[in-house]
Amino acid sequence: MRAGLVGLGVMGRNHARILAALDGVEFVGVVDPAGAPHTGGPLPPGVPVLREVADLLALGVDYAVVACPTALHEEVGLQLAAHDVCALLEKPLAHTPQAARRLVHAFEERGLVAGVGHVERFNPALQQLRSRLEAGELGDLFQVVTRRQGPFPHRIADVGVVKDLATHDIDLTGWITGQGYASLSARTVSKSGREHEDMVAVVGSLTGGTMVSHLVNWLSPLKERFTAVTGERGCFVADTLTADLTFHANGAVATEWEALRAFRGVAEGDAVRYAFPKREPLLVEHERFRDAVRRGTGEGSGIVTAREGLRTVEVSAAVLESAREAGRVRGGAPPAAGDTAGPQPLVVASPVGVSAPAPDPDGPAPHQTAASHAPTASHAPTVSQDPAAPTIAEHTA
Repeated sequence: MRAGLVGLGVMGRNHARILAALDGVEFVGVVDPAGAPHTGGPLPPGVPVLREVADLLALGVDYAVVACPTALHEEVGLQLAAHDVCALLEKPLAHTPQAARRLVHAFEERGLVAGVGHVERFNPALQQLRSRLEAGELGDLFQVVTRRQGPFPHRIADVGVVKDLATHDIDLTGWITGQGYASLSARTVSKSGREHEDMVAVVGSLTGGTMVSHLVNWLSPLKERFTAVTGERGCFVADTLTADLTFHANGAVATEWEALRAFRGVAEGDAVRYAFPKREPLLVEHERFRDAVRRGTGEGSGIVTAREGLRTVEVSAAVLESAREAGRVRGGAPPAAGDTAGPQPLVVASPVGVSAPAPDPDGPAPHQTAASHAPTASHAPTVSQDPAAPTIAEHTA
């Protein structure tokens, strides 16, 4: 198969490295409007750097990896779909839910494979975690907690921390639990002087009743990639920086040392760190997508489909909407004399509804103004609740 790449930034260079060595794939060209500033980079000899997507299409490609700025995903993706070219688009799928829906419609209408680069799904620790949750090793799921923080990535200029980083946690949470988001409440902080948010805290609940909490920022010198799932039999902790998975079991042995009971509870169980093979997640992602293109379908292939990517975009939009609504305080003042009702709640968690099953091809045009896409104050954010997760974990290790 013949493959191309659109975008030669930091992530684009990583994709180029994989494409250059991927079995069964001929890497035929790169589209980069800036030319070829990356001398000595990952491009093998003979791979041209082109100015326009049309130049790549003229070479003839079966699929393309789209790693340009998020705001350009829709334009590039629609151009590829119009020429019957499959696409692996970096996350998030698009900059707005409306744009994401148009992309889903364009590829599904032509029967093309479209995937989204939520590479965390292919981290061996999370693959192991999902497999063990599917096997029922944790029993009923109570809570999912994620923390994703570190220094500011200078490669990012067009989106904030919600669309760039929190989309990882939104996607992986729905994927490992097999549940959609039912409701959420969020707060954001902007401290770097940029127009976008630098930190977000999200609490919410999933459709199966599991509670979730996400803390994401790029303001911390501490780099952390932490996922903990607590259930009736204990807690799994995944560190996706090291690809380690640890299980902390509920205790069956009494703690007789009184001084420890206040800190550890009445009983403490075993802790086990699992050993398993660890392959590079980006390579596994590319292998899955290549195989899906060969088969002609993304269903059951283990890739993150465009429709799954759409749901993540919808949830991230609900996060940003909730954070905006939080600025409009409702009530909260001390009760007046004789008022027995007490203070009213400051904010109400945003319900997460069910989106339309298919995008409207006659909907807003791609070049409408941002104001035309803004939700009204009375309209709750909508995302799909269908997790559409395979029933059997796809093992990468």
